[in-house]
Amino acid sequence: MTSTLLAPTETQTPIAAARSHRSTGLLRGLENPGQIFSNITPNWFASVMGTGIIATAAATLPVSSPLLHWIAVVMWMLASLLLVLLAGATLIHWIAHTETARGHHRHPVMSHFYGAPAMALLTVGAGTLLVGRDVIGLQLALRIDLVLWSAGTALGLFIAVAIPYLQFTEHKVEADAAFGGWLMPVVSPMVSASTGAMLLPHLPQGQARLTMLLACYAMFGLSLLASMMIIPQIWGRLIAHKAGPAAAIPTFWIVLGPLGQSITAANLLGANAHLAVSGFLAQALEAFGILYGVPVLGFALLWASIAAVITIRTAREHLPFSLTWWSFTFPVGTCVTGLSGLAAHTGLVAFEAMAVAGFIALATAWLLVATKTFIGSVIQGTLFLSPVK
Repeated sequence: MTSTLLAPTETQTPIAAARSHRSTGLLRGLENPGQIFSNITPNWFASVMGTGIIATAAATLPVSSPLLHWIAVVMWMLASLLLVLLAGATLIHWIAHTETARGHHRHPVMSHFYGAPAMALLTVGAGTLLVGRDVIGLQLALRIDLVLWSAGTALGLFIAVAIPYLQFTEHKVEADAAFGGWLMPVVSPMVSASTGAMLLPHLPQGQARLTMLLACYAMFGLSLLASMMIIPQIWGRLIAHKAGPAAAIPTFWIVLGPLGQSITAANLLGANAHLAVSGFLAQALEAFGILYGVPVLGFALLWASIAAVITIRTAREHLPFSLTWWSFTFPVGTCVTGLSGLAAHTGLVAFEAMAVAGFIALATAWLLVATKTFIGSVIQGTLFLSPVK
């Protein structure tokens, strides 16, 4: 199943652990520094998503302060740096380890994480427009966001077709295979819908804005309906096969991704719909953000509660660290931005408080996961090794 296929974990690298006792300094678990490029899997880009969402969430919270602003700026810069480094590392990986790289999309588990690079582009792009404009200026920030949004959307739409196609035709799928990662390829268009809504005020009036608005709603529907077909399978898998291996537990949090992101998209699109349409249609689209968002928030809270209980139960025994821990960040962040959108449209103080509480939980999770990722990559180097099959 998914336990040995997502990335090396604390218990999956005994050889590397033994090496760490014989060496000091950085990358102490590797035989040579070149090994860092030997297994750059697409789920590494989840670290960009999880870092960038903090910048976006901080910038859109219903409360503001100089501290929040600087947190947003620093996290946007860090996410941008990570994106550049991982893009370069991935290019080297494809050149130096072509067969390994080609095997990722053929893998029934790893292939789904190809949604992460697309969402990483979109997340950094959104942060550039929201936060980076204060550092590099609006015009440059807008150009960068347009490039990243276009690239991320094109890649995301391709992945949304390609990975399900491979799953339907080539991948061997077991009865207990359903997991949160199945959502990764189809969530990316929802992120495009959210971030595309932010671009609406900067597009020319008329056909350009109308095309963007309707395209974003189409991607909203694409992602929503696909997610509605996948989430029941994950629920059914939990009933029939229980929680499963400890290493896969964090991926259950990915379910919050399409839920929180769809609330965010519905409210952002509704708030900016008047720029492209008018009258009753603009009012209806704005109202849709609330009418859709509140019920979906209810299910998101239910799922978060279940996922939290399962995670705590597993952690009491053993929850090995791997890159799947980044599932504790971006999906939670989308719920924070969704709550901020609902707070802005309803004025409900409870939503404001929930958004702030969610942001604190998000920041805490990021600190934990980022620290462990730094130790496992820069210090030990074991996260760069191939997982045990």
